[in-house]
Amino acid sequence: MKTRHSLAIGVLAAAIAMACVPAFAAKPAAASQLPVIAAELTSPPLVPAPITRRTPAKVVVDLEMVEKEMRLADGVTYNFWTFGGTVPGSFIRVRQGDTVEFKLKNHHSSHFSHNIDLHAVTGQGGGAEATFTLPGRETQFTFKALNPGLYVYHCAMAPVAMHVANGMYGLILVEPEEGLAPVDKEFYVMQGDFYTEGEHGEAGLQPFSLEKGIDEKPTYVVFNGSVGALTGDNALKANAGETIRMFVGNGGPNLVSSFHVIGEIFDKVYFEGGSKYQENVQTTLIPAGGSAMVEFKAEVPGNLVLVDHSIFRAFHKGALGLLTIEGEDRPEIYSHQQHDIEYPEGEPQGSHHK
Repeated sequence: MKTRHSLAIGVLAAAIAMACVPAFAAKPAAASQLPVIAAELTSPPLVPAPITRRTPAKVVVDLEMVEKEMRLADGVTYNFWTFGGTVPGSFIRVRQGDTVEFKLKNHHSSHFSHNIDLHAVTGQGGGAEATFTLPGRETQFTFKALNPGLYVYHCAMAPVAMHVANGMYGLILVEPEEGLAPVDKEFYVMQGDFYTEGEHGEAGLQPFSLEKGIDEKPTYVVFNGSVGALTGDNALKANAGETIRMFVGNGGPNLVSSFHVIGEIFDKVYFEGGSKYQENVQTTLIPAGGSAMVEFKAEVPGNLVLVDHSIFRAFHKGALGLLTIEGEDRPEIYSHQQHDIEYPEGEPQGSHHK
């Protein structure tokens, strides 16, 4: 079994190494005529401000890869591999038609080489072949954002699954030329599954388990990199009457998410992060390496619960978050409990079914 996996990883590593031989290309001439803008990068759950310009620009993205020990659950830490020092990585926002100059750094303290595959890129490896980056080095490539949508990016160094499983993923939004409809609040949420040698809740620094990853048996399934990342003081917040847009991704590496917000109905779901939407949706599937944009209006106050509705993952593995809505009650929409009384004993419903 180990020989088979080692052979597969070796073949993949050789293929990627061949693809990563530098091919230093000239920068596109047209980009020199565009205004230059430094990309605003945000850590989850924050999102960069909507783009208001209606013409293309040259957008410079400066992103650093950092390997660091961080909290996975109470009393549990993990050596995450990150884009921008967080899991998920920094949110990137550009506009359709922009020319993106992408600078990728690998911090000197890193032990491994990394790269990046952006699903928003039209070109070999989504940029992976151009960004083989050793510790202490910076690489650069340029692409044009041709297609609008919400796209996953991730590390694609062999063994790819291990780099992704350690937290190397994030989202890049390519706004359409006309922009997105205005909303009151935007949030960045990304699900991931983690595979540790120890059992769920086992204290201390937990190493990665290749065997659990191959068997697709995660120890943790979480939003934004850790159990409780979106609860307590870290809960998302909005007011009744506000419109909300969530950019939701799934880094995987293995599981499909059944994303649901308890106590709300999505007015619109841009499924798989594309341009088309479905209305009045209760739960939406988000594949590993995929995304969705969900929009809804918060009508009444309360604690809305974000879950993966493969429900054992929510209540036993960590895929749970909170969106706290503040405001005045609206009993015509939701009354809260109206009574709790004893009722007469009788035959139970359905007793005629045998």
